[in-house]
Amino acid sequence: MPAKADPFLQRRLLDVARIDQAVAAAEHRRRSLPELAQIEQGSATVDRLRGSLVLKQAEIGDLDRDARKLDTEIEAVRTRARRDNERLAAGTAPAKDLENMQHELTSLARRQSTLEDDALELMERREEADAEVGRIEAELAAAQAQVGAAQQRRDDAVADIDDEIRRAAAERAGLLDGMPADLMKLYEQIRGRGRTAAGALTGGRCEACRMDLDRSALNDIWAAPPDAVVRCSECGAILIRA
Repeated sequence: MPAKADPFLQRRLLDVARIDQAVAAAEHRRRSLPELAQIEQGSATVDRLRGSLVLKQAEIGDLDRDARKLDTEIEAVRTRARRDNERLAAGTAPAKDLENMQHELTSLARRQSTLEDDALELMERREEADAEVGRIEAELAAAQAQVGAAQQRRDDAVADIDDEIRRAAAERAGLLDGMPADLMKLYEQIRGRGRTAAGALTGGRCEACRMDLDRSALNDIWAAPPDAVVRCSECGAILIRA
């Protein structure tokens, strides 16, 4: 610990401590910007909607495949019925075959009706799926826009905070010019423990920890020479006497 330092230079530590506290507060603001939570929540929503969109598009693909299969079956039934009708119209088949064709045409008509009903149901499901895709895409676009806006606000806020920190660092560097190395080493050791490293002694109170010092500690402090480096008995901060 440095035994002595120019009182004027010691008083500079109050400005250094003020800047360090301001920088710490700025860094905390940067870590806790509300936009960070908004981006995280919004990104989760975007991921969820993208997953829903993929599933719904896969469902549409399945519906389209089933619809094509039905169309093929319907066309096959129509072709068979058309051929039987042509044979009936020609009247060249034996009577027993004609009777069988009549039964087959009845069965084909029922089959075609069933397949066409199924195709109609698929079309309705396809329309519902299309509408759902449209809804999801609209929600996804809105969520992406919200995330993009939050990211822009975050970037703007971070840029402002970083500028504030750069200006503070420049001011701090100016204050450190000419400061004794051993005094600054002590200051940084205290600050490295997460404490305010320097504070004014106001009356009997340390302004670094806001604690009132006992009479014995105060007597020792005030008895020390003006250039003596004294510390708070409660928090260890370098005390700057008026």
